[in-house]
Amino acid sequence: MGRLKLNTGIKSIEEEPEERDAAVESNRADLLAYSINSEVSAVLAVMRRNVRWGGRYISGDDQLEDSLIQSLKTLRKQIFSWQNPWHTINPALYLQPFLDVIRSDETGAPITGVALLSVYKILTLDVIDENTVNVEDAMQLVVDAVTSCRFEVTDPSSEEMVLMKILQVLLACMKSKASVMLSNQHVCTIVNTCFRIVHQAGSKSELLQRISRHTMHELVKCIFSHLPDVESAEQTLVNGVTSHKHEIGGLDNDYAFGSKQMENGNGNSELDGQASTVSFGSNASTALVAREENAIGTGGGKDGLPFDLHLMTEPYGVPCMVEIFHFLCSLLNVVEHIGMGPRSNTIAFDEDVPLFALGLINSAIELGGPSIRCHPRLLSLIQDELFRNLMQFGLSVSPLILSMVCSIVLNLYHHLRTELKLQLEAFFSCVILRLAQSRYGASYQQQEVAMEALVDFCRQKTFMVEMYANLDCDITCSNVFEELANLLSKSAFPVNCPLSAMHILALDGLIAVIQGMAERIGNGSVSSEQGPVNLEEYTPFWMVKCDNYSDPNHWVPFVRRRKYIKRRLMIGADHFNRDPKKGLEFLQGTHLLPDKLDPQSVACFFRYTAGLDKNLVGDFLGNHDEFCVQVLHEFAWTFDFQDMNLDTALRLFLETFRLPGESQKIQRVLEAFSERYYEQSPQILANKDAALLLSYSLIMLNTDQHNVQVKKKMTEEDFIRNNRHINGGNDLPREFLTELYHSICKNEIRTTPEQGFGYPEMTPSRWIDLMHKSKKTAPFILSDSRAYLDHDMFAIMSGPTIAAISVVFDNAEHEDVYQTCIDGFLAVAKISACHHLEDVLDDLVVSLCKFTTLLNQSSVEEPVLAFGDDAKARMATVTVFTIANRYGDYIRTGWRNILDCILRLHKLGLLPARVASDAADESELAADPVHGKPITNSLSSVHMQSMGTPRRSSGLMGRFSQLLSLDTEEPRSQPTEQQLAAHQRTLQTIQKCHVDSIFTESKFLQAESLLQLARALIWAAGRPQKGNSSPEDEDTAVFCLELLIAITLSNRDRIVLLWQGVYEHIANIVQSTVMPCALVEKAVFGLLRICQRLLPYKENLADELLRSLQLVLKLDARVADAYCEQITQEVTRLVKANATHIRSLMGWRTITSLLSITARHPEASEAGFDALLFIMTDEAHLLPANYVLCVDAARQFSESRVGQAERSVRALELMAGSVNCLARWSHDAKETMGEEESAKLSQDIGEMWLRLVQGLRKVCLDQREEVRNHALLSLQKCLTGVDEINLPHGLWLQCFDLVIFTMLDDLLEIAQGHQKDYRNMEGTLIIAVKLLSKVFLQLLNELAQLTTFCKLWLGVLSRMEKYLKVKVKGKKNENLQETVPELLKNTLLAMKSRGVLMQRSALGGDSLWELTWLHVNNIAPSLQAEVFPDQDREQSHHKLGETGGSLVSDETDSVSSKESVHAEVAGTGG
Repeated sequence: MGRLKLNTGIKSIEEEPEERDAAVESNRADLLAYSINSEVSAVLAVMRRNVRWGGRYISGDDQLEDSLIQSLKTLRKQIFSWQNPWHTINPALYLQPFLDVIRSDETGAPITGVALLSVYKILTLDVIDENTVNVEDAMQLVVDAVTSCRFEVTDPSSEEMVLMKILQVLLACMKSKASVMLSNQHVCTIVNTCFRIVHQAGSKSELLQRISRHTMHELVKCIFSHLPDVESAEQTLVNGVTSHKHEIGGLDNDYAFGSKQMENGNGNSELDGQASTVSFGSNASTALVAREENAIGTGGGKDGLPFDLHLMTEPYGVPCMVEIFHFLCSLLNVVEHIGMGPRSNTIAFDEDVPLFALGLINSAIELGGPSIRCHPRLLSLIQDELFRNLMQFGLSVSPLILSMVCSIVLNLYHHLRTELKLQLEAFFSCVILRLAQSRYGASYQQQEVAMEALVDFCRQKTFMVEMYANLDCDITCSNVFEELANLLSKSAFPVNCPLSAMHILALDGLIAVIQGMAERIGNGSVSSEQGPVNLEEYTPFWMVKCDNYSDPNHWVPFVRRRKYIKRRLMIGADHFNRDPKKGLEFLQGTHLLPDKLDPQSVACFFRYTAGLDKNLVGDFLGNHDEFCVQVLHEFAWTFDFQDMNLDTALRLFLETFRLPGESQKIQRVLEAFSERYYEQSPQILANKDAALLLSYSLIMLNTDQHNVQVKKKMTEEDFIRNNRHINGGNDLPREFLTELYHSICKNEIRTTPEQGFGYPEMTPSRWIDLMHKSKKTAPFILSDSRAYLDHDMFAIMSGPTIAAISVVFDNAEHEDVYQTCIDGFLAVAKISACHHLEDVLDDLVVSLCKFTTLLNQSSVEEPVLAFGDDAKARMATVTVFTIANRYGDYIRTGWRNILDCILRLHKLGLLPARVASDAADESELAADPVHGKPITNSLSSVHMQSMGTPRRSSGLMGRFSQLLSLDTEEPRSQPTEQQLAAHQRTLQTIQKCHVDSIFTESKFLQAESLLQLARALIWAAGRPQKGNSSPEDEDTAVFCLELLIAITLSNRDRIVLLWQGVYEHIANIVQSTVMPCALVEKAVFGLLRICQRLLPYKENLADELLRSLQLVLKLDARVADAYCEQITQEVTRLVKANATHIRSLMGWRTITSLLSITARHPEASEAGFDALLFIMTDEAHLLPANYVLCVDAARQFSESRVGQAERSVRALELMAGSVNCLARWSHDAKETMGEEESAKLSQDIGEMWLRLVQGLRKVCLDQREEVRNHALLSLQKCLTGVDEINLPHGLWLQCFDLVIFTMLDDLLEIAQGHQKDYRNMEGTLIIAVKLLSKVFLQLLNELAQLTTFCKLWLGVLSRMEKYLKVKVKGKKNENLQETVPELLKNTLLAMKSRGVLMQRSALGGDSLWELTWLHVNNIAPSLQAEVFPDQDREQSHHKLGETGGSLVSDETDSVSSKESVHAEVAGTGG
């Protein structure tokens, strides 16, 4: 039940599964028995063909048949008698007869081959699995038998057949379910045997070579695929080995895996050396195999440890994998040590063996994967031995080897990068960066392979981020990210050569990095942009640590800080190289060194800063100054010489600076070195003096061996002799000195180390140092898919990247390369926008605009067709506008270039007609048929992406309409198919650009970008020139102005941002234009549209907007005259729509000024008066702020002789009617305001009234009788209908002086002046004098209270007297002769009835009385008697003289003083 069945067909579960299983088991047992029986028959049949096995023995031996045949026949008898299930039968019973045949050295190759095939078949029948009885012993029997297989060689082909069968069986063992029962030792034996066959196959057929190598690969895959399943129990065993290393160290080699049985083939028999016998491990094996066996037998590496017998006999796991992996690494080690064998093919030692070994290693790493890090011995093999070999083979001249090395490193990066930080840095610095550049002598093939590898790395999404975070941001590591990015950029540049595959490859890598950044943008951590790093105070830069390397909240600020420090150190190094003192001061200023220098900080600066001048460092360290000596001591203490050979330590020490030439300086330097070395590695040396002496000796030996001037070189004996008794009086071990001698002879200690930032070669001493550092380096930071450092990385690589993509795009000729470049451009744009790198985006736009070909000035006809035929230009154009639409928020100066392209399209007639109009019209609430001048190229009803009517016939559509016309007189005018296709492509391209969206969507642009767009439009329009400019320039300026107005209207909420620039641009146009033209028309009406649209929404800007309309007042007379009517219509529309939004005096002054101007313009006056009528008729719009201005404007219209007199009369009615507003305001003030506010408003109302009547006074002098007389009546209305307005008495006095008397005097002057233009002045004079009388009488009571009443009254009398005596056209007027006395009589009667005029005192005491009659008698002497019939004149005089003398003088004095005050008031009022 539950066991695996032989048949694997999918069947449904039956009713009685137990019975079914029993039946299947029975069938399977029969099948197996028959199969084994067939195999026995096959082996016996082949054996019988041999003379040795074909007949009976005749010698009388008891055994008639050979034991091999007998055992096979016995098996045959038994197999059908076994009734038990097969898994309960010991497999040795049915395998042993076959294995005996395989082991026998008497059987020939055909027999051995058949026996091996039989074993292979049995293993593949799935008879044996982990549950089978004694399976472990059986599997070991098979392995032992097959690996010690012996047979007679009859011919080469049969030998190869047997070797193939051995490979088959060994592989079947490893693939069998029972393979888990194999021990570590047996697995190693299998691999070793397989490799022997691989080696022997080198001199045999190609087929055997390929099969053996394939089998080796399969074996390695089988074994290492088991690694992820090895649990921690396995790990415990390995740890157990480590903890008992002292016990196992002395184990006999017999117990180490790869025992003598492996070395000698069959442990029980001696080799006879005959050529007729083949056995593995025979003396025929070359030194290669012997060396490899030796390597296997010694455990994991030079400092490795053989596993103990207990572990090697356990079911296989990590121990065998460690040994196999070490064995594979050793294959790489041996290549340099062995010679060419006579039977080996030549390729084996050039690239074949390394390639084979590297392929196996790659398979092991692919399958072991991340599980390797759980097993320290495997991991240490990879970290040290493997990587050291990879570094060596990475510089191989064979592209195949380099390619395989790069594949392995890529796999290692993927699975184990956290454990290989410094190894990866070394690989990129010493291999990839060296090979990928021709200056290091690499062949083109090497460069290409290195570049392919680099691109593969770049396609790993986190690779560059992790290189930057772990290496570029580490002060002890090189800037790998920066170097790789620069390499890709430079390698993409085709310099003086056509574009090659290498350039495209580098471009792919560059774009892979950029697209990786672009993909990370959506994953967060972009918006939370970190600020710049600053060091506020000194902290030891080499001590900076991170609290948590796995939490981005900790490691991101940490690496950014570390990168900042590294950059500052590099700058400090540059300063130091020019002046050491200033360099250190600079670092103190940036808080990288303490204010008071200490030796440790300076030593660490020297130790960890790249780019320092090593001569200067050497001089500083060798100086005798006490501080310098302390620095030297601290500098030596930064090195780790633990367990390091003296020569290796000395090499590392002297690599960091140039050893000074003076002996004293050398001594100081070597003393510091010796003290540190002795402290850490005192194993052989007795004291630090021994270290010092030996160091000196090595320096001298180095000079002796490697200085060409030394002819007689020091021998090994000389060196040993020179170093006698230096170790505390004793000699150092001879072997130790010999090793040092040969090391120095073979590899010079460079006392003048390499300067600068080149890519160093990996030397053994540097590798040892790297392994030391790797134990102490900071943990490897793993990056996730978020954009933590992309801003900083992109800032480094953006410039070279844009340049590289641009150059490739420029040189490319295939559309797939174009598309790659375009993808790169879009990714750069996305990153620039999301990380707010506006400068980068501008650079990109500038670069792309060059490729549109739109900026290239050429003839009219060529560009359109050329554009349609140029895929590159079309793609670049679409990309430019895609970027503008998507990422416009972050474009700044780039808008200028984009506008250049738009203008070029506009000039060619390629723009959709709606570009300028849509943007402006989008926010229109309703279309107005008289809305200024229509935009010349708008298609208002077209809402689809269509090509509109061109502005000029030279545009695309114009030309093609001509080409397609029915005029066939000239056949060549018909466009060709190619031209039509180019035309169609051009149309499609422009549609894809969505040029109009830039402007219609400008309301979504960020403020700074919007401002730059507006400035770019102003810049593109150019400064207007006085005089005639070219039509093309004007067309451009008009188009730019349209767009500028459009975006202004679209951004009404941000008008403050744009307004100043827009206003100044329009002002420049207005002030520089002297003749009517489309540009000034667009400017003026655009300005009016802006005001119309924005006044309702921007009350705080209303004054600013209205003030801008004063520009209209500054128009040149010819221009103003041309557009006056339309301007007035626009102003009228503005007033009607926005009157309630105009609140300020300044705003109304502008409006009324514009309206006043129209009063004398024939076409415009009607519209202007209409606007004034609207304001003054609706009481809601006539305000204290605009009252005086409106009255003044109305006066202008009333005085204007343009149009009918009727309009002047209507204007006068408006003026007269406005008194009602004054009355209402006065009434409201009394009811709603406080006393002080009310008094202030009353004063203001009085002044407004005075301005009103003064205005009417002026119209009273109009030449037209109707207007003049109506003005007088209106004035009378305004003077008499003010009962509700509480006007102060002083104001009335001003009114009489400034308005009534002046008006009467002026009319009198006109009447007497014989003016021909004035008709019927008599009637006007009558109305005027009546006005005087009526106003005087209405105000009599109030006026009588005034002290200056007498003077006022005399003024009235004198005017009446003058009007009575006036001569119009040389004769007195009868009507006036009648009217004046009558009016005077009424006045006197009124004065009498109100008690104003009466005799109050004795004769000569009442001046009013006397003066009145003095004047009246001049006018009408009889009036006194008529008015005062009861009084006699003499009597009156007498009484006056008696009673009023003193009173008169008092009153007169009082009057005279009041008169002087009144004169002052009148003066100021006037």
